[in-house]
Amino acid sequence: MSTQTIVITEDTARHVLWHYGCDGGMQPGSYTERLMETIDAADMVNAEILRGAYPELVTAMLTAKNDIGGVEQLQQIVGAA
Repeated sequence: MSTQTIVITEDTARHVLWHYGCDGGMQPGSYTERLMETIDAADMVNAEILRGAYPELVTAMLTAKNDIGGVEQLQQIVGAA
């Protein structure tokens, strides 16, 4: 298990917020859009596999999807909260 902290950038936070239809979101390019659909559909085992290639995006998506206050956390990153 890695102890590395993943920093979520403003662009990634905006893309994830857009994916979930939240304030502060911004539509990404088509590749990122499809990648987010894949991450969102993945079970936890496959999400962890995807995290190896896309650590920031997977972390941001799982934060929004699973953490209490996760959307608000991303909105704080983009200044929308």
